[in-house]
Amino acid sequence: MPRTIPRVDGDRLLRRLLELGRIGAIEGTTGCCRLALTDADRDGRDLVRARMDELGLDVEVDGIGNVVATMPHPSGRAPVMTGSHIDTVATGGRYDGNLGVLAGLEVIETVMTEGIELARPLAVAWFTDEEGARFAPDMLGSLVYVGGMPIEEALQITDRDGASVGAELDRIGYRGTAPIPGRAPHAFVELHIEQGPVLEDAGLRIGAVEGVQGISWTELTLTGRSCHAGTTPMRLRRDPGVVASRVNLFVRELTGRLGGTQVGTCGVIAPTPNLVNVVPSTVTMTVDLRNTDDAVLTDAEDELAEFVARAAADEGVEVAARSLARFAPVEFDRRVVDLVATVADDHGLDHRRMPSGAGHDAQMFARICPTAMIFTPSVDGISHNVDELTHPADLEAGANVLLDVMLRLAETEFA
Repeated sequence: MPRTIPRVDGDRLLRRLLELGRIGAIEGTTGCCRLALTDADRDGRDLVRARMDELGLDVEVDGIGNVVATMPHPSGRAPVMTGSHIDTVATGGRYDGNLGVLAGLEVIETVMTEGIELARPLAVAWFTDEEGARFAPDMLGSLVYVGGMPIEEALQITDRDGASVGAELDRIGYRGTAPIPGRAPHAFVELHIEQGPVLEDAGLRIGAVEGVQGISWTELTLTGRSCHAGTTPMRLRRDPGVVASRVNLFVRELTGRLGGTQVGTCGVIAPTPNLVNVVPSTVTMTVDLRNTDDAVLTDAEDELAEFVARAAADEGVEVAARSLARFAPVEFDRRVVDLVATVADDHGLDHRRMPSGAGHDAQMFARICPTAMIFTPSVDGISHNVDELTHPADLEAGANVLLDVMLRLAETEFA
């Protein structure tokens, strides 16, 4: 007898995504801003938690503000967990992270409504400060959950205005008491928009994500000498802006020379004072390097450091470098990746196996349990942008694959 595959309510999922997207909405756009542990983040948390409470889930909040909701189950066994994040970058969209959380809720509601009996429970979670846009490093909450950073250290991290993670958790009422590190799930699978153009370009509906490329974030503080832009001869200048420009161009040259999956970005270049007629005294900048090969990524870091030192010496500028984040490439569990591909086939959805170019909470969970990810297409590859869009049919398709994968994982025993 053919296996009956349950389906999520795609219209309900879309309504909830749009509802959450209205919190922190950026006027005149379809985007939103919910930086981690701000008032908008608190309001988004309250909304999603209310949905969890309405379903009668067992909700726990831990010491870093992660929220895990587990469906009631008599076995007491470790759950199959899904989830992502609901914080955004300053000019974010409606789907990045939010899809993984709300689709997870949709999966659990579907299972409970249809009375599907499972060998173990399902759980959905969201993790604090995944974006790292306010508090570095990114994936902070999931890093702490899996034991990769002591909670005491994480709570002391501050943003640019000096506000600490611990103080902001207290302020918004989300410093909980659940144990940290958290309990390892039976398996973890995260649904996420691709945030890139690969699936759409290939005309595919699903990505079976095989792993996440390594990430290196470095902050450079370049200190020269501030002076008048009109009266100071060029030969007497110590301009950190020149060094920053050279570093930016070097990063582009480096990525082209290394090729493969190597990418690099100077996302922040902030001069002080930021005035049209003043040579800056300092420039603070960031360099984001990523590669699926950790050895190549290390080589890129070494080349960057050597170039920065030379460029600064040429200009008479001092350099202070600080690592904001460093994560090695992650390979997901082949069994779970294969399951995602099999389910996509069973649902008649064209798919491909692919790496993730962005960091995700799933890469942290790969340390403690079998893990993989599911991608849905992003229109024009746009993300971290107010114009971010994934078509409703693709949102629903991804959620249905997530549902089926979680159901099968709940019946799977790993050796």
